[in-house]
Amino acid sequence: MRSMSIRVRQCALNGICGAAAAFAVVLGYAQAPSVDPALLSKANGGDAAAQVAIGEKYAQAAGASQDPDDTADDWKQSFAWYMKAAQSGDIAGEIHVAEAFSYAQGVARDMTKAAEWYQKAADQGDPQSQGRLAMLFTVGQGVPQSDMDAYFWFDLAASADTADRERYLQNRQNVGTRITADQLAAVRERLKKWKAAHPQKSGQ
Repeated sequence: MRSMSIRVRQCALNGICGAAAAFAVVLGYAQAPSVDPALLSKANGGDAAAQVAIGEKYAQAAGASQDPDDTADDWKQSFAWYMKAAQSGDIAGEIHVAEAFSYAQGVARDMTKAAEWYQKAADQGDPQSQGRLAMLFTVGQGVPQSDMDAYFWFDLAASADTADRERYLQNRQNVGTRITADQLAAVRERLKKWKAAHPQKSGQ
């Protein structure tokens, strides 16, 4: 817990704690993550990058905490800051919120909401989110199972030169074997329209 008990405080004030006990108290005393006042000011002012940065600090604290209550509190704080950024349309914030819903970090697990937030980032051209969304369509998790939608998003994800590009191409090929020629033609027409409408977001 982040606050020392009354008994421990009295022990320290009265000087009756042994060295070993005092050392144990120091080790067991967890603190909230240190946030630079300037960063906090930016975050409170609506700076999405600062909000994500603070969210990541709380996430790191949650991963390091040994106390279940502190861990839960840190994840909730992390999620709250990520959500602030996501609601302004920040891609990093949207991805973090999607992952929070996927892994129940600070919020109840909800794959439908996770898919919704991945969709928001995917629509902005983020290849990681496009790949995640494609996988959700492949298995029908959080969204209706659809090989056509999976092919569409895997194709867009593979348009970017990322470390996962080959994997996206392989997955696109796999789901492509399960759709008909007419369906493939329809997906390719959809891709053509999407890329024409998002010239800056294709092939990033």
